[in-house]
Amino acid sequence: MDFDALLLLSFGGPDGPDDVRPFLENVTRGRGVPPERLDAVAEHYMHFGGASPINGINRALISQLEAAMPELPVYFGNRNWEPYIEDTVAAMRDNGIRRAAVFTTSAWGGYSSCRQYVEDIARGRAAAGAQAPELVKLRQYFDHPLFVEMFSEAIGAAAAQVPADLRDDARLVFTAHSIPVGADERYGPRLYSRQVGYATRLVAAAAGYDDYDQVWQSRSGPPQIPWLEPDIGDHLSALAAAGTKAVIVCPIGFVADHIEVVWDLDNELAELAAEAGITLVRTATPGADPRFARLAASLVEELRTGAAAARVDGPDPVPGYGCSVDGAPCSPHCFAD
Repeated sequence: MDFDALLLLSFGGPDGPDDVRPFLENVTRGRGVPPERLDAVAEHYMHFGGASPINGINRALISQLEAAMPELPVYFGNRNWEPYIEDTVAAMRDNGIRRAAVFTTSAWGGYSSCRQYVEDIARGRAAAGAQAPELVKLRQYFDHPLFVEMFSEAIGAAAAQVPADLRDDARLVFTAHSIPVGADERYGPRLYSRQVGYATRLVAAAAGYDDYDQVWQSRSGPPQIPWLEPDIGDHLSALAAAGTKAVIVCPIGFVADHIEVVWDLDNELAELAAEAGITLVRTATPGADPRFARLAASLVEELRTGAAAARVDGPDPVPGYGCSVDGAPCSPHCFAD
């Protein structure tokens, strides 16, 4: 299967203060989120000048993708903010693109992390009309060797920042975005949480850790709806009560520094750790690491040549598909046509 372009498809984020509220309304449209909740989240963005860090990271990643795949023009589209996927697919159509690979900034299965991107692709193609290019979503990559390598090396770099007298006893804690338990059961069952747990085991082993914790963060919504637990804040409090003095936090669920990383971890969790007397060090995310671009290039090459998928073998492997509605799996590479 040959391609004449690559599309980087992401979540999107505001570029300035005037964008914040419209962006949040896009994200929550149809979900009945009360205005006061949007106001509270908007304040998080305002601490960073009203701009999401993901935008600059994605633009830097595009430069790395262009270097890794010089034969393919790289396009950029978002679900919730400019450049919108509909506009990007129309531009691809007008430029004569016939078939493009789609690399998403999510490594996982489930609805918001995979199926919703498939819906984004379908919506973009529908808006572009009959001449829309074929768009092929690349596979999930939570067990790719470069994914494991980037996070395991980031743990080593973070551990080196822990004071020497605390380093040997520092607790490694992996975190990913929580979702409702019902949503986790819908696609698998427990596809998303099992994939996160599997990637955590792979990365911990590569980093040389036998003992670690895996928790969740950034839950929202009515309290009567159960979400994946334990919450990272509650877990940090429990570690403090047990006498833990240093924690290394690895946001394995995020491939870049989203607002949930720079606010929820670097601000709120950091404050909680300081109050508890815990030294907290957060690992880097892949972001615009050249290896992340090479990971995308290898996924394209798998389809281009029919090569075997690059995966790290570990105990109790987890399926890499399952992002379609009602548990019916996508094709292995999530064709959106």
